[in-house]
Amino acid sequence: FIELNDGSQFDNLQLILESDKLENVNTGTCLEVNGKLTESPGKNQLKEVLINNLKVLGNCPTEDYPLQKKRHTLEFVRANAHLRARTNTNSSVLRVRNAILRGLDNYFIGEEFIQVHTPIITSNDCEGGGEVFRVESNEFLDSKPSTEKPKFQDYFNSPAYLSVSGQLHLEAVTSGMSRVYNINPAFRAEKSMTSRHLAEFWMCEAEVAFIDNLDQLTKICEESVKGSIKNSLNLNHKDLEFFTKFYDNTLLERLEEYISIEFPRITYTKAIEILKASGVKFEHPVEWGLSLQSEHEKYLAQEYCKSPVFVTDYPKELKPFYMKLNPDGKTVACFDLLVPHIGELAGGSMREDNYDILLENIKIHNMDLESLKWYLDLRKFGSFPHGGYGIGLDRLVQFITAMQSIRDVIPFPRYFNNCNY
Repeated sequence: FIELNDGSQFDNLQLILESDKLENVNTGTCLEVNGKLTESPGKNQLKEVLINNLKVLGNCPTEDYPLQKKRHTLEFVRANAHLRARTNTNSSVLRVRNAILRGLDNYFIGEEFIQVHTPIITSNDCEGGGEVFRVESNEFLDSKPSTEKPKFQDYFNSPAYLSVSGQLHLEAVTSGMSRVYNINPAFRAEKSMTSRHLAEFWMCEAEVAFIDNLDQLTKICEESVKGSIKNSLNLNHKDLEFFTKFYDNTLLERLEEYISIEFPRITYTKAIEILKASGVKFEHPVEWGLSLQSEHEKYLAQEYCKSPVFVTDYPKELKPFYMKLNPDGKTVACFDLLVPHIGELAGGSMREDNYDILLENIKIHNMDLESLKWYLDLRKFGSFPHGGYGIGLDRLVQFITAMQSIRDVIPFPRYFNNCNY
């Protein structure tokens, strides 16, 4: 018999045929078959196919085929990324990733959001971190070595970058459409080699007009995350059973629990108190005014709450210029959603809608005022209360599949010192 799989589902289809027809049929061979679908007497499958005709469409020589009929390490398979969609682990990851995307779409459509496409090439660094990839034409670059000044202006006649986030552009569209979201790639030139960072990654971002408090925003974020988990459980339960068996024996139980509870909310100030009282010797210091590090985030979600948790109201110095100041004058109306085993999964805030305050924030953060004039105009011409958030899609896949490395949840990962294929 032959085990056949086209990637549409986890289970293989068993083919029954005469042994003399098995010649030149090796692991990895591409086949076209014709036969009769029948009830299977075996315990491991409900159906099987009695083959009438079998045609080899593509041979697969065993002597140098990397994916032999055995279990390979994720590191080995990652080094053969062009073939890894054929493995159980990676095909399951991609099916779950698809279910997550559909779950997000279903949620936003049900809540009457409009999907829009924000630009990949932008003149703005949304977060102000400076870790951006600059976009220049080959012709412009080729002209640089021969002269001190380029022979001509660059393609866009101004600096252009790969987008770090579509947030600012989503805010602009929100002024006319009220509730919008996107699912877009984003790029960050971090020289990070952690299991949670990529140079090219995907974000699901949403902006909502006419909300005036953070609780409304965290509720939307929570329901969108739960929607993606529910859809994965509904569409890809066997894939999740596989991850539970081989990667995390608590996975299915935890996912079922997460969709049945309300995610707890704690303030940043409370989080600092919890961390200080934990008795854990963290590598990084725990003090009010310092950023929460990955080890702190994981402790709060994994050990203290044992569930996803919203941490809200961070010190204003730790957050970007566009976040709305709280009445205490020290913190901003923002949140990070922390989840077990991953840490930060999503982040969002109420947006500053007052022109004068936003202008002052831009100056305080030393942002380029000229490039943000259009963003200020949104507060000048018919401003309105609004907020938004972004979910790291790859981290969400990592969270739902129990993959330890983010490099295993995207077909061709790009990270520092690596851009193969």
